[in-house]
Amino acid sequence: MESFSIIECPSPVIATAIHAGHALRSDTATQIALADSERTREEDPVTERIADIGHALVVVHSSRFEVDLNRPRDSAVYRTPDQAWGLEVWHSGCAEETVAASLDIYDRFYREMHALITRTIAAYGYALVLDIHSYNHRRGGPDAPVDDPGLNPDVNLGTGTLDRVFWAPVIDSFAASLAGDGYDARENVKFRGGQFPRWIHEEFPGSAMALAVEFKKAFMDEWTAKIDESAVQRANGALRRAASAAQTAAQELQGT
Repeated sequence: MESFSIIECPSPVIATAIHAGHALRSDTATQIALADSERTREEDPVTERIADIGHALVVVHSSRFEVDLNRPRDSAVYRTPDQAWGLEVWHSGCAEETVAASLDIYDRFYREMHALITRTIAAYGYALVLDIHSYNHRRGGPDAPVDDPGLNPDVNLGTGTLDRVFWAPVIDSFAASLAGDGYDARENVKFRGGQFPRWIHEEFPGSAMALAVEFKKAFMDEWTAKIDESAVQRANGALRRAASAAQTAAQELQGT
């Protein structure tokens, strides 16, 4: 399987699911110490389905435990437990050859994303990247109560690395659409956005906006990985409508 896939579409909107993957190369698999269930808990299962909204779609199939494309390059391969939620990722460290192979994926991903965003801006005058993730809200254990909803919105919108003033109409339209679908969507409560959106804003200032969209894992049991299909479909539909609202606002902002 390829490490990631890009499905292009005639649209200024690009939806990404860069933590959806669970796959490992054979060299990684022999060194990793985590059980499948431990990896799945910290990955973002089915976000590729939520992100499949009829626009360009980028899905990463490699597990974030092989290479995390939302971290800076020098920390994209987890080396220590403090980089990985306290987990001992490796049996006895990760071989440098394995790290190098993972960083090759990292570099290729960013090259191809640069090319895709450049093409999108050339065609439409702007690019709107929806960086779709999910997050755990039952950290206390499978039988513990859910974490405080006041600190864990249904959808966390990470806007910490973008020009909030310039892109305000787009962000506000996106959030309002989610609210209209019954989601508690708030900015920067849990996450402010990672390296991927930061890189986009540095590379394409004023012409590309990346919104980090973190759905709370209310669409699944994060301990058993059992999926609630109706909740996945609901999230997909809400994201589709929010993307349309954001696209309209972006077109008006860019004068296209």
